[in-house]
Amino acid sequence: MSQPPANGDTKLERVIQGSVSFVASALVLIEIVVLVVGVVSRFVFHQPLVWVDEIASICFLWLAMMGATVALLRREHMGLTAFVLLFSPGKRLAVQALVETVVALFLILILPWAYGYALDEWAIETPALGLHNTYRAAAMPASIGLILFITVSRWFRLGWRRWLPALGGLAAVALLLHAGAPLIRTMGAWNLIIFFVLLRGTGVALSVPIAFAFGLTTTAFLLTLTNTPLSIVVSRMDEGMSTLVLLSVPLFVFLGLLLEMTGMARAMIRCLASLVGHIRGGLCYVLLGAMYLVSGISGAKAADMAAVAPALLPEMKRRGMKDSELVSLLAASSAMSETIPPSLVLITIGSVTGVSIAALFTGGLMPALVLAATLAVLARWRARNEDMSNVTRVPAREIIRLTVIATPALALPFLIRTAVVEGVATATEVSTIGIAYCVIAGIFIYRQFDWRRLYPMLVETACLSGAILLIIGTATSMGWVLTQSGFSRNLAQAITTLPGGAFTFMAGTIAAFVVLGSVLEGIPAIVVFGPLMFPSARMTGINEVHYAMVVILAMGVGLFAPPVGVGYYAACVIGRADPSTVMRDIWPYLGALLVGLIIIAALPWFSTGFLPR
Repeated sequence: MSQPPANGDTKLERVIQGSVSFVASALVLIEIVVLVVGVVSRFVFHQPLVWVDEIASICFLWLAMMGATVALLRREHMGLTAFVLLFSPGKRLAVQALVETVVALFLILILPWAYGYALDEWAIETPALGLHNTYRAAAMPASIGLILFITVSRWFRLGWRRWLPALGGLAAVALLLHAGAPLIRTMGAWNLIIFFVLLRGTGVALSVPIAFAFGLTTTAFLLTLTNTPLSIVVSRMDEGMSTLVLLSVPLFVFLGLLLEMTGMARAMIRCLASLVGHIRGGLCYVLLGAMYLVSGISGAKAADMAAVAPALLPEMKRRGMKDSELVSLLAASSAMSETIPPSLVLITIGSVTGVSIAALFTGGLMPALVLAATLAVLARWRARNEDMSNVTRVPAREIIRLTVIATPALALPFLIRTAVVEGVATATEVSTIGIAYCVIAGIFIYRQFDWRRLYPMLVETACLSGAILLIIGTATSMGWVLTQSGFSRNLAQAITTLPGGAFTFMAGTIAAFVVLGSVLEGIPAIVVFGPLMFPSARMTGINEVHYAMVVILAMGVGLFAPPVGVGYYAACVIGRADPSTVMRDIWPYLGALLVGLIIIAALPWFSTGFLPR
C-alpha cells in the first residue's frame, strides 16, 4: 500500500509530477512500439531486428527510474502502513518526517556512486548501434537526483520541529553502529540480524517504502562492516532492474488496464455469471473463475481485484452476503491465483533463480485450481443460507449470446499462456501480442476504446512498474550482500542437517514464506530469498517447479493475512469494507488456502504432472 500523505503538494511539485509523468508515459509507449516492431519483424517477416533489444534495454531502465519517480510523487511506493495508521495525526506527520529522512539519506549516499557508475559505462558500447552504455546508465543518477530534490523539499515543508528529531534519531543510530562496529563484527553471521531484521523491520513497520528500506539497510551494512564501495549497490540495482525477462512487467501491467478499459474483463464475468449464477453460491464460483481467468495479466493483485469486484460484489450483496464475507473471498481468491501465468511473481522467480519460465507457466495452473476447489467447497457451505428467491436461471439463448460476446476476451488468457508454454514466444513478446490483440478487439469487436483514458493508463503503468522494479533493484543488492556474507552457505548447511529431510524443509519453507509474504510482499521476498533457498531445495531432492509453487502460494497466504498483509488492506479498500470487521470472517478462507497448500506440497504431481518429460 502507498504511504500516508503529508502536507499538500506545492505548485512546483505538481509541475514536476506532470513533466515526469509525461516522460514516463512516453517511455512506456516507445517501449511498446519498439517491441511491436520487433515482434512483427520476427513473426511476420522472419527477420529478427538485433537493435530492438538494445533500444528496449535503454528505454527500460529509464522507464523503471522515471516510473519510480512518478510513484514517489504520487506517494504510491509499496510500504506497510498498518501500524502507522494506528497513530494520531500529529504522530503520523512525525513518522512521515522520519520516512522522508530515511529516503533522503539513502539517495544522498548512492547519488555520487550512481554518477560515477554512469560515467564508467561510457567504455561499453552496444554491438548493433554502437551506443555508449552511459546513455542507459544515466537514468540512475538523473532519477536519483530528481527523487532526492522532491524528498528534501517535502522534508523542509514538514517544519524543523518534525525533521530535526528525525535527523537526530538517524544520526544517533549511525553513531551507535559506527561505535559498535568492532563488537558487531565479532558476532559473525549473527550481525545480519541487526541490519536485515531489526533495522529493516523497524523501517518497514514505520512505513518506509520497501525499496528504500532495503537500500538503506544494505548501505548501512556495507559502510559499517566492510570496505566495499557503494558502487556495488548501484551496479547490483542496475543488474536487478535491467534483466531482459523483466521487460514484460510494464507490458503486462498495461495489458491488464486495457482488459478493464475495453470491457473484455466485464464480458468474461457476465458469461460466467450466466452459467452458474443461478445456483446457491454460484456468484462465489463466478468470482473464483473470473480471478482464475484475469489474474496475473495486470501484474498487480489490486488491479485484478479491481477488475472483478465492481461487476460482482453488488449482486452478491443483494443476495444477502455480508461485506466482510465478500472481501474475505475476494482476498482469498487473489491469493489463490498467485501461480496463474503470466504472473509477475513467476517471471521474477525465473529471472532470479534460472528456473524455466515456460515450465513455471505450465506448472502454475493446477495448484491454483486445487486452491480454487478448496475455496469453492468452503464458499458453498458459507452460502448455504443465501437468498435465492429473486434469482432466475438465464435462458439458454442468452447464455449462448453472452458466450459469443465473451469468446474473444476468453481466448486472450489461453492465447498468452499457450504461446509461452509451447515456446512459440517469450513472455515479453506474448505481452506485446496481447496488447495488440486487446486494442484491436476493443476498437473493432467491443467498440469500447476510450482514447482519453490512454494517457492516465500509460502513467499508471509507469508508476506501478517503477515501484516494482525499484524493489527488485534494491532487493538484488541486498541479496548480493546476504550471499557474500556466507548466509546462503550457512543456510544450506543448516537445512541439509535438519531431521526429516524434504518434509521438514518444505514445512519450514511454508512457515517462513507465509511470514515473508506478509512483511515483504511477493516480489522482494523472491528476489532476496529465492537465490538462497532454491539451491537448498535442489539439495534435498525437491523439484524446483514444485518448490516454486509452494513458495508463491505460501507468500500469497501471508500477503492477504491480517493484521500485517498488504494485500488484505488492498482488498478491504476495493471492497469498501472495514478491515477490523473483515478480520473476523477471513480466517476460514485462509484456512482453506492452507489446506490446499498442504495438498500441493504433499503431492508434487499437481505442480509437475504436466511438465514435458
